[in-house]
Amino acid sequence: MDTDNYENLSEVTKLTQELIRIPSHKYVENRESNVAEYIYNYCSENGLDVEFQNVEGKRRNVIARLRGSGTGKNLIFNGHTDTVPPYEMTVEPFGADISDGYILGRGANDMKGALACMITAMLNIKNKGKVLGGDIILTAVVGEEEESDGTEFVVKSGIKADGAIVGEPSNYGYALGHRGLEWLEIRIEGKVAHGGIPELGINAISKAAKLIRKIEDELMPKLKQRQNEWMGPSVMNFGLIKGGTQPSSVADSCIIQIDRRYLPDENVESVIKEYQDIIDLLKKEDPEFKAEIIRMESNMMEEFDHAPLIAQPDSHIALTVYNVLKEFNGCEPNIEKRRGWTDAGVLSTYGKIPTVVIGPGDLKYSHGKDEKIPVKDLENYVEIYTRIAEEFVSN
Repeated sequence: MDTDNYENLSEVTKLTQELIRIPSHKYVENRESNVAEYIYNYCSENGLDVEFQNVEGKRRNVIARLRGSGTGKNLIFNGHTDTVPPYEMTVEPFGADISDGYILGRGANDMKGALACMITAMLNIKNKGKVLGGDIILTAVVGEEEESDGTEFVVKSGIKADGAIVGEPSNYGYALGHRGLEWLEIRIEGKVAHGGIPELGINAISKAAKLIRKIEDELMPKLKQRQNEWMGPSVMNFGLIKGGTQPSSVADSCIIQIDRRYLPDENVESVIKEYQDIIDLLKKEDPEFKAEIIRMESNMMEEFDHAPLIAQPDSHIALTVYNVLKEFNGCEPNIEKRRGWTDAGVLSTYGKIPTVVIGPGDLKYSHGKDEKIPVKDLENYVEIYTRIAEEFVSN
């Protein structure tokens, strides 16, 4: 472990460490409430206009503003305060230790490091003493790792902006679009019987196998043909299958859980219909086949869907990010086209705010047993966010 002198650490590094040291996953009482309170106090003490949004119980978004003169565009910095649980981490999840140039711990990469960069960039601009044309608005939101209720609440509150940055890790590149996300559970019904006389039962596991094969043969090839230049193809994954009770009984039930990533010209209804059509076909072929589709509650938002981030490559925020990254990197920045779902889908689809995903760290470290983020990335992204904000809100 490095023994860096605390006083010599940059402000963004120290802020990242403090945020990591406050657990904010779903098994913590009141979940994100403590880290939200820390962000609120930090922003307030440093002169930003700040308020809470009560989302659920003590779970709160933090909205901080650096106000401009009103003559320019307004920019949102969006980051989530929740993390996944520590699970079986090989590093101290809430120690925020520094080792080999990395800060270690749960949320370092996804995405308390980005939140620290956003806050520090806002304070850097404030401390320069120059009032920019538009407002910079931090939305530090709850719940992105589950139901995205924080960003849904922000959008429903009526927030207005001309562009938004979502700070998920992008490794000095950025994303203009990503696919929508839907989780489905298909429940197959059978009939129980003793394993010694299986012909008296209906084996739900066998029926599930037929369904899987039919989906693989008839639907998955179609998905591969659907392409979007900013997102790649439509895709799906069989993530879980579970059925029966014991080897000596015919399984009277089986469930299959599916992760489905869909493109802008698809929607939840069309996604479900494609599976229902296959189920209906199997029912015609096999009178004993019974199945129903359920939208999984663990992936459902209060009102919105996990919609795609629809690319707007000619938007002012997209062009600003491109220009800043090209200058900072000294080369053409990489546009990531197959990233996972983010709150950018909510901001762009329901908030009607052109949105770009760009943040410190590398996606490969997110949710990992040794989650970490380079200290150098934090320092660099303070500069990148500062440049994006100054260029965007001045015009």
